[in-house]
Amino acid sequence: MTTGSRGLHVVVPIRPELDFDDVREFARAIADLAAERHPERLTTQVRKDKRGGRLFLDILRNAYAQHAVAPYSVRPLPGAPVAIPLTWEELEETDSSRTWSVRNLGDRPAGDPWRGMARHARSLEKAVRRLERLSR
Repeated sequence: MTTGSRGLHVVVPIRPELDFDDVREFARAIADLAAERHPERLTTQVRKDKRGGRLFLDILRNAYAQHAVAPYSVRPLPGAPVAIPLTWEELEETDSSRTWSVRNLGDRPAGDPWRGMARHARSLEKAVRRLERLSR
């Protein structure tokens, strides 16, 4: 999903088996692993002046009571940009300069690209065990 600003959110349907802290730690471990494997392109460094032009993998919204951008919400920014759910195909065609706003939202395909996503929810238990093995 676009954020309505400069970033993207990756939304992953999971079964509600773990608490917020466990899910956040899992997301942190995945982000750290990705940044470790691709240090020239990715970082988990929060400070902008330390990122060196790398893509920031932000897991900070994966916690209880953290604010998240809701799909189709209008952001309080010039031009009234809107956070838009995307299909994988749309993501491949999207660049960071593309912004949907209240003025051009009508050119979106009809329907909800996330419809039925919940039926694809998976348990994180197997992934957590595999990640623990990788960390040893």
